[in-house]
Amino acid sequence: MSTTTADTAENLYVQGPSATFAYRRLGPRGGVPLILLNRLRGTIDWWDPEFLDHLAAEHDVIVFDDIGVGYSTGTPRDSVEGFADGAIEFIEALGLTRVDLLGWTLGGIVAQYVTRRRPELVRKLVLAASNLDGRVPGAPAPDPKVRAILGQPEVSGDDLVYLFFPDTDTGRAAGHAYLARVAGRLATGRPEISEAAATSQFSAIGKSAGISFDRTRADLETITHPVLYATGMRDAMIPALSAYVAVQHLADATLVIYGDAGHAFLFQHAKDFATQVATFLAA
Repeated sequence: MSTTTADTAENLYVQGPSATFAYRRLGPRGGVPLILLNRLRGTIDWWDPEFLDHLAAEHDVIVFDDIGVGYSTGTPRDSVEGFADGAIEFIEALGLTRVDLLGWTLGGIVAQYVTRRRPELVRKLVLAASNLDGRVPGAPAPDPKVRAILGQPEVSGDDLVYLFFPDTDTGRAAGHAYLARVAGRLATGRPEISEAAATSQFSAIGKSAGISFDRTRADLETITHPVLYATGMRDAMIPALSAYVAVQHLADATLVIYGDAGHAFLFQHAKDFATQVATFLAA
């Protein structure tokens, strides 16, 4: 079981117009805070504490639950725009006027929407295993096993390892090591993702998937902020091709690919990716 600074960070709360937001804050204050945006069915308890500790060694790091998710109150949103509005509401409730964003998977799509809607609020953008709106031209068909797992009301540890890590001995070992690291938080009576919140998130993803690539490309081209786009070559959920296509339409993007990792490359290579992020944010 993990024993990190992130494991003992206290739950904090801030009131916004639509919800009481739950969050945790780690690392030194000062400079531009780094806000993390979570995955489908994720809460602040699911962030890898080792990864958070590495990030917080040099940065003011904030993780939070969006409206109606996890520890936060309110009615869950059912669109990516709604999640982005929730993130903006949270940032403003903290009184922050300039932030960096790190979005993982669904959180990466939300981060892009936040950046386009409020460009003056965002300094730099980190997108980890993030999808694009709409289907990427040339992308492989979704893995039937992934679809089957996502359709289940509950996902087992082995299923989560399959979704997030390569289906190899090394990948499975990394996956179970990650589960051991988050076990401390998950054992303390965490709030589960409600059925309403999960349904709303799937609805948002469905709406996003129906957007044309022409619009997606145009949206990407409006983002002029520096972007670090990172992916795992063995991602079973979102093909690495998505990242490759995205950076071709971003004005100022750096692409990082982990050849031996999947959807949760940022946890499989926690220290290395945190170093990549720190270097990018310091430049």
